[in-house]
Amino acid sequence: MVLGWLLLLVMALPPGTTGVKDCIFCELTDSTRCPGTRMRCGDDEDCFTGHGVAPGTGPIINKGCMHSTSCGREEPVSYKGVTYSLVSSCCNGNLCNDASGPVGSRTAGTTTSLALGLGLLLPQHLL
Repeated sequence: MVLGWLLLLVMALPPGTTGVKDCIFCELTDSTRCPGTRMRCGDDEDCFTGHGVAPGTGPIINKGCMHSTSCGREEPVSYKGVTYSLVSSCCNGNLCNDASGPVGSRTAGTTTSLALGLGLLLPQHLL
């Protein structure tokens, strides 16, 4: 019974509140796809995706971890000899800057886990 309550409590927490999180990292690139690799973020960091633009060029992107106080800032970055204006958007949650799947897929996993946790809490004669 106690195990069921603990499972329910852990699954009810929003992503990112259970400690250290992983994010996707990729260098600055002008590719439309940035698959990246996993990296571990610090306690005071969030996952981010940076989008950069410069006149007469295509967009650039990068991903990784950054201090939450730096999120949303615009900064100049140099890529292939061109100075871009890069704006970083942060998200909170494990691998939340991975664009390989729909955003709802993480929510679906949490909902499933909550349902399983509730199943452990219900008396066995009701199942």
